[in-house]
Amino acid sequence: MNNAKDTTARSTINWMDILWLVFLAALAFLPPVTEIHKQLILVAFGVIQLAEGWLVSRMGRRGPAYIVLLKIALATLLIDHTGEPITINSNYYPIYFLPVLTAAEYFEPLATLLWTALASAAYCSYLYPAMQEYEIPAESYGLLAIRILFFFLAAMVVNRFAVENRRQTRLYQELAETLAETNRRLEQAQAEARRSERLAALGQLSAGLAHEIRNPLGVIKGSAEMLSQKLAESNPLATELAGYISTETNRLSGLVTRFLDFARPLHAELTPQDITTVLDRALTNVATLWKGNPVCVEKKYETNLPPVALDEGLCEQAFVNIVQNAYDAMSAGGGVLRVKVGKTHATGRNGEMADGVEVRIADTGPGIPPDLREQIFNPFVTTKKTGVGLGLSIVSKIIDGHHGSIRIEDGGKGQGTGASFVLFFPASEDAKTVETARMVIS
Repeated sequence: MNNAKDTTARSTINWMDILWLVFLAALAFLPPVTEIHKQLILVAFGVIQLAEGWLVSRMGRRGPAYIVLLKIALATLLIDHTGEPITINSNYYPIYFLPVLTAAEYFEPLATLLWTALASAAYCSYLYPAMQEYEIPAESYGLLAIRILFFFLAAMVVNRFAVENRRQTRLYQELAETLAETNRRLEQAQAEARRSERLAALGQLSAGLAHEIRNPLGVIKGSAEMLSQKLAESNPLATELAGYISTETNRLSGLVTRFLDFARPLHAELTPQDITTVLDRALTNVATLWKGNPVCVEKKYETNLPPVALDEGLCEQAFVNIVQNAYDAMSAGGGVLRVKVGKTHATGRNGEMADGVEVRIADTGPGIPPDLREQIFNPFVTTKKTGVGLGLSIVSKIIDGHHGSIRIEDGGKGQGTGASFVLFFPASEDAKTVETARMVIS
């Protein structure tokens, strides 16, 4: 009796409700007109019909059952006040069609049969008093049986339509969800294609500029070192200035190297490995570099993780970049770095669902503004005052080359309380590569 369909409250009265009230009013003016109880019962029917959707939504899953019970009770009362001298002979017996059809609309076939049997039993309850006062001929029992059978016939016809309607509604909902998912994947693929085009263009530009800049930087650095050697004793000020030139040249050379790393195709050797080993090595390297920084690292690794097809060096580079950003974000007052690794079933690079490993690296820094989360993996987008914006671009390219995905979430306690980088790596048997196969990340 609990397998009722989902219902929604009706917020307005439509023209069918008005028509329903007109029919009830017509019954009120038909004999027996002087029976005030009949008019009151019909008014109650009208109120319940108008408020049915609201009542069902407020009463939850049991709402339809309460509505049907209430209509059976009102129908029984109406028969009692309109059947003279024999109650069961009341001309208003079709009023039982109302609870029967209501049950057929809300419930499945078996429950509808049970509700119809209950309504029929309520109607037949007046048979016993009639048998005590009158002798009932055999044809009257046949007429009563015909009435009861019509209750069941009407219930089954309406219920069949209602069940089919619910089935079609579910099919349309599933189709809508499928179309929405397909549209989401299409938009994701289009965004990836546009991003790849931008990266390709920026890569070519960066490579050209880096090569053109590197040669003059070599000349400047060599000249500064020669000046420093020549003027080491005779001119201390010139020696100091030459040292500044050499230092800044080294910094620019490092920047050019990052441009080349971004622009150059990265050759990856993908082999099935334990991803936690690579992650631990990256955490250790960054912790050594930031020794003395008050950052607490909390690790939570699931057991029996599937092997992941990855390039050890590139994957470590991606982890180091993300962890360094987290340390940098918490450099002011320290914080907590939470690293969690577990099995999952998620969407990979091509928008297909696959089993794999999810790595979640969350910090308690200031976080990343929501309006930058979609662009943070694009080149030259950064939240740092002195950053260039290439680190996360390289990370994204490495993850793409592993047929994985990367996204940013809040640190876990709402906006402005840290950033959480969520990386997905397909398990080696689901990756689009063969063990030890060589591929180029473009």
